[in-house]
Amino acid sequence: MQSFSQLGVSRAAVNALSAGGIEQPFPIQEMVIGDVLAGHDVLVRSPTGSGKTLAFGIPIVDRIAESESRPSHPHRPRPAGLILAPTRELANQITQDLRPIAHARALRVTAVYGGVGLLAQGQNAARSHIIVATPGRLEDQLSRGAFTLDAVRMLVLDEADRMLDMGFKPAVDRIVAACPRQRQTMFFSATLAGEAGAIARRYTVEPRSHENGPSARRAAIEVEHRFVAADEDRLTALMQALEGDRGLTIVFVRTKRGADRLVKRLTANGSNAVAMHGNKSQRQRENALARFQSGAVDTLVATDVAARGLDVEHVTHVINFDPPHDRDSYVHRVGRTGRAGRTGVAITLVDRHQEAEIASLADALGLEHGLNGSTYASGEARANGGRGRPGGSGSGPRQQGSGPRHGRPAPGTAGRHGHGGGQSQSQSRGRKPRHDAGETDQRRRRRSDGRQGSRRAGTQPTG
Repeated sequence: MQSFSQLGVSRAAVNALSAGGIEQPFPIQEMVIGDVLAGHDVLVRSPTGSGKTLAFGIPIVDRIAESESRPSHPHRPRPAGLILAPTRELANQITQDLRPIAHARALRVTAVYGGVGLLAQGQNAARSHIIVATPGRLEDQLSRGAFTLDAVRMLVLDEADRMLDMGFKPAVDRIVAACPRQRQTMFFSATLAGEAGAIARRYTVEPRSHENGPSARRAAIEVEHRFVAADEDRLTALMQALEGDRGLTIVFVRTKRGADRLVKRLTANGSNAVAMHGNKSQRQRENALARFQSGAVDTLVATDVAARGLDVEHVTHVINFDPPHDRDSYVHRVGRTGRAGRTGVAITLVDRHQEAEIASLADALGLEHGLNGSTYASGEARANGGRGRPGGSGSGPRQQGSGPRHGRPAPGTAGRHGHGGGQSQSQSRGRKPRHDAGETDQRRRRRSDGRQGSRRAGTQPTG
């Protein structure tokens, strides 16, 4: 493995990373940083949680700082770098991750997203070397004449596939057209197939391509998957899933109104929960996220769009109160836990009308589920009466940081404590054995596994 210095990262940036406890690059960073520093366009297929923020962030800061320091260009126009992200939470996260490195190189970074005042935001952005923006608010600022993109030399599209899913393609096309043709472009996406791939090729010139593991398979490797029958009372099944040993937990619902309604029901039943969705003001969303991150509340109820790009340490569990509508949404949701080599638990509540759809989704991801009449069990599971290996667990991949926080199990702890309470439950980590759907005692047995560590000082942001 190469060090950051060996990849060509500046001493100032290396020192800033080291001050934050980041000593070694993640695989995606090792793949990409050298090409970006050399001036190449890049196409990168990489899942969330892989460390891609620093893969583009470090070389952008170094290249712009190097250009700014040349005597022939003492006061170059700004902004010089533009990073597009699908949501304000992701834009804010990227900005926070880049600021220490940018500060070390005397650069300014500003986030541009909705929910805050246009005037002050536009003024700050106009003075900044790098802007991290959502497409809608960026176009608002451009239409006001707050700044232009005429000087952009480095362009990043992060989670580009999600921007397309959210209907931002026309806005992104206009924004890219407003940037100079002579620029360096970096395209990061969970998939480079279909429309995303076609757009990536149109935006880039002779790009270097990199892949950092199949995003769908990631969901099966680092996360334990459980599918719980919840025909009679979904709230009861959810409450039982929240009773056991766990860290911070994100509960996914499909609608904004459903998020608010579920928080009220959870609160009435004694749970400490907060909602985050697009109808909340920016201040409300930031406050909700801050309370969740600090552990003041241990359950965040969110919609898919609101949680896009969230990278919160100590999230040990993801619960799909409303099942996702497709495979990509499942992978994205589950990606909020089991990040950067840690492990986690994903629980999906399923009623009988959803069994066929969720069984098909799980099959496509290679997950055992016990739904829709499935009787599959591995040889080890059959040898153990179909119940899997009691308390069994494998060794997790590479970790950074250790130790629990908030008096909870360490982040990433798989927490083998049979959450559920529905009529049946199945458990899977890739192709590991599932529990017998009929064994309610086995299903409700609570176990914990303190193998994993937290992303405290000394660990990387993993967006």
